[in-house]
Amino acid sequence: MAENGAALHRAYVSVSEAAAAGQAITPAAEWLIDNYHLVERQFLEVRSDLPPGYYRQLPKLADGPFASYPRVFGIAWAFVAHTDSLFDAEMLRRFILAYQEVEALTIGELWAISITLRIVLVENLRRLADLIVKSRTDRESANRLAGSLLNPQDEPAETIATVLAEWDSAPVSNAFAVQLLQRLHDQDARIIPALTWLERRLAGTGTTPDQAVTAEHLRQGAATVTVSNIINSLRMITSVDWADLFESVSLVDRVLAADPTYPAMDFATRNLYRNAIEELARGSGQSELEIANLALAATDQPGSVRRGPEYHLAGAGRQAFEEAIKFQPTLTMRIKRATRALGIGGYVGCIVLSSLAFLAVALLTMAGTGLQWPWLLVLGVLAAIPISDSAVTLVNSLIVRAVGPSLLPALELKDGIPANLRTLIAVPTLLTSLNGVAEHVETLEVHHLASPDGELYYALLSDWVDATSQTLPADAALLDAAVAGV
Repeated sequence: MAENGAALHRAYVSVSEAAAAGQAITPAAEWLIDNYHLVERQFLEVRSDLPPGYYRQLPKLADGPFASYPRVFGIAWAFVAHTDSLFDAEMLRRFILAYQEVEALTIGELWAISITLRIVLVENLRRLADLIVKSRTDRESANRLAGSLLNPQDEPAETIATVLAEWDSAPVSNAFAVQLLQRLHDQDARIIPALTWLERRLAGTGTTPDQAVTAEHLRQGAATVTVSNIINSLRMITSVDWADLFESVSLVDRVLAADPTYPAMDFATRNLYRNAIEELARGSGQSELEIANLALAATDQPGSVRRGPEYHLAGAGRQAFEEAIKFQPTLTMRIKRATRALGIGGYVGCIVLSSLAFLAVALLTMAGTGLQWPWLLVLGVLAAIPISDSAVTLVNSLIVRAVGPSLLPALELKDGIPANLRTLIAVPTLLTSLNGVAEHVETLEVHHLASPDGELYYALLSDWVDATSQTLPADAALLDAAVAGV
C-alpha cells in the first residue's frame, strides 16, 4: 500500500500538471484527477482497519503467485480480476459462498474481505496509473519528434534522415506511434520518409500503423472502463452493510442459527459469541466450525437443563467448555482472569502496595539528601494523601486496560417486544404539586412515544410527601390529577 500510494501520487501530480498546462489527457487520466481524494482516503482506512496484530492472524498461502500473502488476498484478487474491478455485493456473496464449498473461511478472513478488496482495487488502479503516465510520456516523445520533423529546414531530406537516425534506438509503443501518425497526418511529401521509418519500426514489432491505432484506442477504452469501475467500486464498498453481508456468508453463523436464541440477539451480542469462538479456536487447535458445532451440541446434554450455545461460549459454562476442548489461555488472558479473581480485596491491596512503593521511593530519595528521620517521618505523613491519590489513579488505569468492560447480552427485538416479554417500567416519583404532576405525566408520555413497538408500558410509582398526619387535604386532588393525566 505504501508503494502504491507513492506511485499513485506521482501519477496524479504528473497528469495534473499536464492538464494544467493545457495538454490533452485521456478519459482514464481525468477519472484519476477527479477522484484522487477518494483514493487517498483508502490508505487511511486500510491503515486503521488492518493493524499488524489482525494481519498476523490471517491465514497465509503456502505457495502460488501469492505465497506468504493472506489467503483472503488471493480471493479478493480473483474476484476483482473476474469482474473487471466492478463491485457488486450480491455477486461477492455468491463468490464467497462458492469458495467455502471447498474451504471454510475464518471469521477474521470474512471481516477482512472489505479491507482486502480496497487494497486490491488500489493495486489495480496503480497499475493503470503507471500505464497512463507511460503513455503520456510516449506521446510527449512523439510530439518532440514531430516538432523536429515539421520545422522548416534548408535541406529537408538530409535533416529528416538525421533526426530519424537519432530515434532509431528509441522504443516505439502504440501510444507513440498513434500520436506521431496524428501529428504527421496530411503533411507534405517531405514527411513521407518519416512515415516509412515508422512503418518499418512497427513491422519490427509485428504490427502495422492501422493495427497500432486500433490497439491503442482499445487499450484507452478498456483503461477508462476499468478506472471508472475501480472508482465506483471504492464508493460502493463504503455504502455496503458489511455486517449483514458478513452474516450471510459466515458458516459459523449458519451453525449457531440452528439454536433459536442466537438469531433473536442483537448484532453486538452475536459478535461477542463469534469473538469467543475465534478465541477458543486459536487456543484449542480446532477450527471455528468445530468449536461452533461443539457449543451447539453441548446445549442438549441429557439430564440437564437446556442452555444455548452462548452459555458455553461466554457464560457460566465457559470454564467447563474450555476444559472439554482442552483450551490453553494466553498469558494476557491469564492476567485478566487473575485480575478479575482478585476482586475488591485485590483492588484495595494494589492501591496500598502502590502507595507504599511510591512513599518508599520518595523517602529514600529524600534520605539521600541527608535529611534526619524525624523530618522524614513528618514528610511521609504529609505525603501519604497525595501519594495515595496517585496510586488510585494508577491502579484504576491499569485495571481498565487489563480487564475492560463486559458486554451485556441483548435481544434485538427488531419487531418490537413480544407478549412473552411484556414489560412495565415504573418511574418512582412524589406527588408534590399540580404542576409537578403534569410535568411527570408529560415526561412519561415522551418516554412512551420514544419507545419501540410491542408490549412495553410505563407507570408512575407515586407517593405523597412526608407529613405529620396520614393524609393531607391536597392528596386527593393530586392523585386525581395524576390519574386523569395518565
